[in-house]
Amino acid sequence: MTSLPVPSKVKLGLVIDLDTCVGCHACAVACKEWNAGGISGPLTDENPYGKDPFGVWFNRVHSYEVEALDAQPAMTLHFPRSCLHCETPACVSVCPTGASYKRAEDGIVLVDEDKCIGCKLCSWACPYGAREVSAVEGVMQKCTLCVDRIYNENIPEEVRQPACVQACPTRARHFGDLGDPESAVSLLVAARDGVSLMPELGYAPVNKYLPPRPRRAGAATMQPIEPVAEKLDQDSLPPLLRWLDRALSR
Repeated sequence: MTSLPVPSKVKLGLVIDLDTCVGCHACAVACKEWNAGGISGPLTDENPYGKDPFGVWFNRVHSYEVEALDAQPAMTLHFPRSCLHCETPACVSVCPTGASYKRAEDGIVLVDEDKCIGCKLCSWACPYGAREVSAVEGVMQKCTLCVDRIYNENIPEEVRQPACVQACPTRARHFGDLGDPESAVSLLVAARDGVSLMPELGYAPVNKYLPPRPRRAGAATMQPIEPVAEKLDQDSLPPLLRWLDRALSR
């Protein structure tokens, strides 16, 4: 079995905002595009346009219908799922060959495919379903936090972040050092009461989720909007706004 390194002060990971994720799957597609040609490539798909497609995706987005509760109305919750880069990952501890390992310098959990024998012990041990076995390659694959991108000095510094973070159109994904309490991601987690996924299991996932903000219950809680004409003198408005005010006041 594989031993874990001494816990690192640097804990690189993701913070995912469930309030602003719209379930567009841009993160999953960008992840697939980058990693298919990176250190984890290829990410093989089989029968992609057939009846029973299957393949490897490091990011998956699940959508759930959440029922109304008290003042919170019903809503659709989009839940992105990938490796959480746990501080004490079970997937590493059970690996018989050392293929699954945790980096001491930044806490990223990776797979050495040259050592992987495809036994699937790591996928059975992971309670988050974050491991992806490639039936074609015969090895286990997973999110790397785009390690070949975040340290790449040949690309502009502002894009040295995971592909999923770079692609997110609503900025629902954030990347940084969660081991530093003063980092931007740590401050965001503190301000929004970010949570770990299933902390009771004791694996201490580094990635955090920001819960959805409370929604208004509906029209009954909304305040009526006063007509613009009652608040502003129409003669003082520019011509376009005067026309818009008349149109909305009909």
